[in-house]
Amino acid sequence: MGRKWNNIKEKKASKDANVSRVYAKFGLEIYVAARKGEPDPVSNSALKVVLERAKTYNVPKAIIDRAIDKAKGSSDEVYEELRYEGFGPNGSMVIVDALTNNVNRTASTVRAAFSKNGGNMGVSGSVSYMFDETAVIGVADRSLDEVMEILLEADVNVGDMEEEEDNVMIYSAPEEFQAVQDALRNAGISEFTVAEVSMLPQTFVTLPEEGLAPFEKMIDTLEDLEDVQQVYHNVEFED
Repeated sequence: MGRKWNNIKEKKASKDANVSRVYAKFGLEIYVAARKGEPDPVSNSALKVVLERAKTYNVPKAIIDRAIDKAKGSSDEVYEELRYEGFGPNGSMVIVDALTNNVNRTASTVRAAFSKNGGNMGVSGSVSYMFDETAVIGVADRSLDEVMEILLEADVNVGDMEEEEDNVMIYSAPEEFQAVQDALRNAGISEFTVAEVSMLPQTFVTLPEEGLAPFEKMIDTLEDLEDVQQVYHNVEFED
């Protein structure tokens, strides 16, 4: 699983070169999470997860503070969380998570991104059953044995751990996200290379050369949509 995450992360990072777009999406996600409950990560677990992920993307504190301050105000903006599921070539599957204040606009643009690039949208549940919601945490400059010992001593339950290049990747149930981080922090590990709850595919597919370019264009188009926050898929890219 670890090698697969690295494959996904590398592709994702290459598409996130437009930092202003990334920061804008994080600003909205932080605002919505803060509006769900108290605008304080100590008492708002959804906000805490978003903030931890924002740290790994080096989102400036000013953007984070601005989004939280906005949530504390009297803004009447209402955003809905939506999930779209669809298909690409050769059995490829795609999940699109969006935040929107205009459902019709978002549905139309997501559908167009699929159809214009050789894909098609499916019904709710047609793809997500092949993915697992998973907390993913990466630690650098520690061995697998070191990290395993820390988590064992803290009696934290994790699903899987793997060494991946210079990182130890920890995979656990979403509800263990905070417990894993707390155990690592208590052991002196304060920085994480990855810290998010993701949708990881149960199986991967590879695409023929002629199918790869349109698929990547479809993913790029989806990720560039203003309302789209996250795009997950089950395509394994060759090194």
